Amino acid sequence: MSQPIVYVVSDSVGETAELVVKAAASQFSETEVVIKRIPYVEDLGTISEVISLAKMNNAIVAFTIVIPELHNFLIDEAKRAGVICYDIIGPLIEQMSNSYGCSPRYEPGHIRRLDDDYFKRVEAIEFAVKYDDGRDPRGILRADIVLVGVSRTSKTPLSQYLAHKRLKVANVPLVPEVDPPEELFEVPKEKCFGLVISPEKLNYIRKERLKSLGLNSTASYAHIERIEEELKYFNKIVERLDCQIIDVTNKAVEETANIILSILNKRLK
Repeated sequence: MSQPIVYVVSDSVGETAELVVKAAASQFSETEVVIKRIPYVEDLGTISEVISLAKMNNAIVAFTIVIPELHNFLIDEAKRAGVICYDIIGPLIEQMSNSYGCSPRYEPGHIRRLDDDYFKRVEAIEFAVKYDDGRDPRGILRADIVLVGVSRTSKTPLSQYLAHKRLKVANVPLVPEVDPPEELFEVPKEKCFGLVISPEKLNYIRKERLKSLGLNSTASYAHIERIEEELKYFNKIVERLDCQIIDVTNKAVEETANIILSILNKRLK
Protein backbone atom coordinates (compact mmCIF):
# COMPACT_ATOMS: atom_id res chain seq x y z
CA MET A 1 0.00 0.00 0.00
CA SER A 2 1.33 3.44 -0.93
CA GLN A 3 1.77 6.08 1.76
CA PRO A 4 -1.60 7.71 2.60
CA ILE A 5 -1.97 11.36 1.62
CA VAL A 6 -4.44 13.96 2.81
CA TYR A 7 -4.74 17.24 0.92
CA VAL A 8 -5.81 20.04 3.25
CA VAL A 9 -7.58 22.75 1.25
CA SER A 10 -8.63 26.12 2.63
CA ASP A 11 -9.66 29.57 1.45
CA SER A 12 -7.72 30.91 4.45
CA VAL A 13 -4.50 29.77 6.18
CA GLY A 14 -5.68 26.17 6.53
CA GLU A 15 -4.14 25.75 9.95
CA THR A 16 -7.41 24.69 11.58
CA ALA A 17 -7.99 21.94 9.02
CA GLU A 18 -4.40 20.74 9.27
CA LEU A 19 -4.61 20.48 13.07
CA VAL A 20 -7.80 18.43 12.82
CA VAL A 21 -6.23 16.11 10.24
CA LYS A 22 -3.08 15.71 12.35
CA ALA A 23 -5.18 14.87 15.39
CA ALA A 24 -7.02 12.19 13.42
CA ALA A 25 -3.83 10.85 11.81
CA SER A 26 -2.17 10.53 15.23
CA GLN A 27 -4.59 7.72 16.01
CA PHE A 28 -2.88 5.54 13.40
CA SER A 29 0.55 4.99 14.91
CA GLU A 30 1.58 2.32 12.42
CA THR A 31 0.88 4.50 9.40
CA GLU A 32 2.53 7.82 8.61
CA VAL A 33 0.03 10.07 6.89
CA VAL A 34 1.43 12.73 4.56
CA ILE A 35 -0.43 16.02 4.93
CA LYS A 36 -0.20 18.55 2.12
CA ARG A 37 -1.72 21.95 2.86
CA ILE A 38 -3.06 24.15 0.05
CA PRO A 39 -3.98 27.52 1.64
CA TYR A 40 -5.65 30.63 0.27
CA VAL A 41 -7.61 28.86 -2.47
CA GLU A 42 -9.52 31.53 -4.38
CA ASP A 43 -10.30 29.99 -7.76
CA LEU A 44 -11.96 26.95 -9.28
CA GLY A 45 -8.85 26.00 -11.24
CA THR A 46 -6.82 25.32 -8.08
CA ILE A 47 -9.59 23.11 -6.74
CA SER A 48 -9.69 21.13 -9.99
CA GLU A 49 -5.92 20.60 -9.81
CA VAL A 50 -6.12 19.38 -6.21
CA ILE A 51 -8.91 16.95 -7.02
CA SER A 52 -6.88 15.59 -9.97
CA LEU A 53 -3.86 15.07 -7.71
CA ALA A 54 -6.00 13.42 -5.06
CA LYS A 55 -7.47 11.03 -7.64
CA MET A 56 -4.00 10.21 -8.98
CA ASN A 57 -2.62 9.51 -5.48
CA ASN A 58 -5.76 7.86 -4.09
CA ALA A 59 -5.80 10.58 -1.45
CA ILE A 60 -8.41 12.18 0.79
CA VAL A 61 -9.26 15.88 0.57
CA ALA A 62 -10.09 17.61 3.86
CA PHE A 63 -11.22 21.21 3.56
CA THR A 64 -12.33 24.36 5.33
CA ILE A 65 -13.83 26.44 2.55
CA VAL A 66 -16.68 28.79 3.45
CA ILE A 67 -17.18 30.67 0.17
CA PRO A 68 -20.29 28.91 -1.22
CA GLU A 69 -19.18 28.83 -4.87
CA LEU A 70 -15.82 27.23 -4.05
CA HIS A 71 -17.31 24.97 -1.38
CA ASN A 72 -19.96 23.52 -3.68
CA PHE A 73 -17.56 23.22 -6.63
CA LEU A 74 -15.09 21.20 -4.56
CA ILE A 75 -17.78 18.78 -3.40
CA ASP A 76 -19.12 18.35 -6.97
CA GLU A 77 -15.64 17.87 -8.46
CA ALA A 78 -14.70 15.33 -5.81
CA LYS A 79 -17.91 13.38 -6.37
CA ARG A 80 -17.42 13.39 -10.14
CA ALA A 81 -13.83 12.17 -9.78
CA GLY A 82 -14.62 9.58 -7.12
CA VAL A 83 -12.40 11.32 -4.58
CA ILE A 84 -13.24 11.16 -0.90
CA CYS A 85 -13.58 14.64 0.58
CA TYR A 86 -14.33 15.72 4.12
CA ASP A 87 -15.91 19.05 4.99
CA ILE A 88 -14.44 20.01 8.38
CA ILE A 89 -16.30 23.23 9.10
CA GLY A 90 -19.35 23.29 6.79
CA PRO A 91 -21.68 20.97 8.74
CA LEU A 92 -21.07 22.85 11.99
CA ILE A 93 -21.72 26.22 10.32
CA GLU A 94 -24.98 24.85 8.90
CA GLN A 95 -26.03 23.42 12.26
CA MET A 96 -25.28 26.67 14.09
CA SER A 97 -27.17 28.63 11.44
CA ASN A 98 -30.22 26.38 11.85
CA SER A 99 -30.06 26.32 15.64
CA TYR A 100 -29.51 30.03 16.16
CA GLY A 101 -31.59 31.29 13.26
CA CYS A 102 -28.86 33.49 11.85
CA SER A 103 -26.89 33.58 8.62
CA PRO A 104 -23.12 33.08 8.44
CA ARG A 105 -20.84 35.65 6.80
CA TYR A 106 -19.25 33.16 4.41
CA GLU A 107 -16.01 35.10 4.69
CA PRO A 108 -12.73 33.18 5.08
CA GLY A 109 -10.13 33.87 7.77
CA HIS A 110 -12.29 35.47 10.46
CA ILE A 111 -10.70 33.38 13.18
CA ARG A 112 -7.37 34.99 12.34
CA ARG A 113 -8.60 38.47 11.62
CA LEU A 114 -5.56 40.72 11.92
CA ASP A 115 -6.76 43.05 14.63
CA ASP A 116 -4.71 45.24 16.94
CA ASP A 117 -4.45 42.51 19.55
CA TYR A 118 -2.97 40.06 17.05
CA PHE A 119 -0.44 42.58 15.77
CA LYS A 120 0.66 43.48 19.30
CA ARG A 121 1.26 39.84 20.16
CA VAL A 122 3.28 39.18 17.02
CA GLU A 123 5.29 42.35 17.54
CA ALA A 124 6.02 41.40 21.15
CA ILE A 125 7.18 37.91 20.18
CA GLU A 126 9.48 39.30 17.48
CA PHE A 127 10.79 41.83 20.00
CA ALA A 128 11.60 39.10 22.54
CA VAL A 129 13.54 37.14 19.92
CA LYS A 130 15.42 40.17 18.64
CA TYR A 131 16.47 41.42 22.06
CA ASP A 132 17.07 38.08 23.73
CA ASP A 133 20.16 37.49 25.87
CA GLY A 134 21.41 41.08 25.58
CA ARG A 135 21.85 40.66 21.84
CA ASP A 136 21.14 44.30 21.09
CA PRO A 137 21.16 46.81 24.00
CA ARG A 138 19.07 49.27 22.00
CA GLY A 139 16.01 47.17 22.81
CA ILE A 140 16.43 47.70 26.53
CA LEU A 141 15.09 51.25 26.39
CA ARG A 142 12.17 50.22 24.16
CA ALA A 143 11.06 47.30 26.32
CA ASP A 144 8.03 47.15 28.59
CA ILE A 145 9.94 44.77 30.84
CA VAL A 146 13.66 44.09 31.28
CA LEU A 147 14.75 40.83 32.88
CA VAL A 148 18.22 40.49 34.37
CA GLY A 149 19.89 37.41 35.78
CA VAL A 150 22.76 34.99 35.52
CA SER A 151 22.73 32.18 32.96
CA ARG A 152 19.99 29.50 33.29
CA THR A 153 17.46 31.51 35.26
CA SER A 154 14.74 31.08 32.60
CA LYS A 155 15.12 34.56 31.13
CA THR A 156 14.41 33.47 27.54
CA PRO A 157 11.32 31.27 28.13
CA LEU A 158 9.94 33.90 30.51
CA SER A 159 10.45 36.58 27.84
CA GLN A 160 8.53 34.47 25.32
CA TYR A 161 5.73 33.71 27.76
CA LEU A 162 5.25 37.39 28.56
CA ALA A 163 5.43 38.25 24.87
CA HIS A 164 2.30 36.17 24.36
CA LYS A 165 0.69 38.56 26.82
CA ARG A 166 1.62 41.36 24.39
CA LEU A 167 4.50 42.67 26.50
CA LYS A 168 7.79 43.64 24.88
CA VAL A 169 10.52 42.00 26.91
CA ALA A 170 14.30 42.34 26.70
CA ASN A 171 16.58 40.24 28.85
CA VAL A 172 20.16 40.85 29.90
CA PRO A 173 22.56 38.14 31.13
CA LEU A 174 24.86 39.15 33.97
CA VAL A 175 28.43 37.87 33.79
CA PRO A 176 31.19 39.16 36.12
CA GLU A 177 33.67 39.53 33.27
CA VAL A 178 31.33 41.66 31.15
CA ASP A 179 29.97 45.07 32.11
CA PRO A 180 26.21 45.39 31.58
CA PRO A 181 25.18 47.79 28.81
CA GLU A 182 24.81 51.38 29.97
CA GLU A 183 21.22 51.36 28.68
CA LEU A 184 20.30 49.01 31.53
CA PHE A 185 20.93 51.75 34.09
CA GLU A 186 18.75 54.20 32.17
CA VAL A 187 15.63 52.06 32.46
CA PRO A 188 13.07 53.03 35.14
CA LYS A 189 13.42 50.60 38.02
CA GLU A 190 9.72 49.70 37.75
CA LYS A 191 10.43 48.01 34.41
CA CYS A 192 13.31 45.88 35.69
CA PHE A 193 13.02 42.48 37.31
CA GLY A 194 15.99 40.59 38.68
CA LEU A 195 15.74 36.79 38.60
CA VAL A 196 17.61 35.12 41.44
CA ILE A 197 18.08 31.42 42.13
CA SER A 198 19.72 29.34 44.87
CA PRO A 199 23.31 28.26 44.18
CA GLU A 200 22.42 24.59 44.72
CA LYS A 201 19.54 24.65 42.24
CA LEU A 202 21.59 26.52 39.66
CA ASN A 203 24.45 24.07 40.14
CA TYR A 204 22.09 21.18 39.36
CA ILE A 205 20.53 22.93 36.34
CA ARG A 206 23.89 23.79 34.81
CA LYS A 207 25.25 20.29 35.28
CA GLU A 208 22.21 18.83 33.56
CA ARG A 209 22.55 21.37 30.78
CA LEU A 210 26.18 20.40 30.18
CA LYS A 211 25.25 16.72 30.13
CA SER A 212 22.50 17.32 27.57
CA LEU A 213 25.08 19.02 25.35
CA GLY A 214 27.45 16.11 25.73
CA LEU A 215 29.93 18.22 27.69
CA ASN A 216 31.81 17.54 30.91
CA SER A 217 29.58 18.45 33.86
CA THR A 218 32.66 19.38 35.91
CA ALA A 219 33.31 22.47 33.75
CA SER A 220 33.79 25.71 35.68
CA TYR A 221 30.39 26.87 34.38
CA ALA A 222 28.78 24.46 36.85
CA HIS A 223 31.21 24.87 39.76
CA ILE A 224 29.49 26.05 42.92
CA GLU A 225 32.30 28.56 43.51
CA ARG A 226 31.75 30.07 40.06
CA ILE A 227 28.01 30.19 40.61
CA GLU A 228 28.40 31.97 43.94
CA GLU A 229 30.70 34.50 42.27
CA GLU A 230 28.09 35.17 39.58
CA LEU A 231 25.29 35.53 42.11
CA LYS A 232 27.39 37.95 44.14
CA TYR A 233 27.87 40.01 40.98
CA PHE A 234 24.12 39.76 40.28
CA ASN A 235 23.35 41.19 43.74
CA LYS A 236 25.74 44.05 43.11
CA ILE A 237 24.03 44.98 39.83
CA VAL A 238 20.42 44.69 41.02
CA GLU A 239 21.26 46.74 44.09
CA ARG A 240 22.43 49.46 41.75
CA LEU A 241 19.28 49.07 39.65
CA ASP A 242 17.09 49.09 42.77
CA CYS A 243 14.67 46.78 40.96
CA GLN A 244 12.20 44.12 42.02
CA ILE A 245 13.84 40.72 42.66
CA ILE A 246 12.02 37.43 42.12
CA ASP A 247 13.32 34.12 43.44
CA VAL A 248 12.81 31.57 40.64
CA THR A 249 14.43 28.65 42.49
CA ASN A 250 11.36 26.43 42.62
CA LYS A 251 9.06 28.26 40.25
CA ALA A 252 7.78 27.31 36.82
CA VAL A 253 7.96 29.97 34.12
CA GLU A 254 4.19 30.47 34.39
CA GLU A 255 4.45 31.18 38.14
CA THR A 256 7.18 33.78 37.67
CA ALA A 257 5.23 35.38 34.82
CA ASN A 258 2.10 35.59 36.97
CA ILE A 259 4.07 37.32 39.75
CA ILE A 260 5.34 39.91 37.26
CA LEU A 261 1.90 40.42 35.76
CA SER A 262 0.38 40.80 39.22
CA ILE A 263 2.96 43.43 40.15
CA LEU A 264 2.30 45.33 36.92
CA ASN A 265 -1.47 45.18 37.42
CA LYS A 266 -1.18 46.55 40.97
CA ARG A 267 0.88 49.46 39.71
CA LEU A 268 -1.85 50.32 37.18
CA LYS A 269 -4.54 50.54 39.87
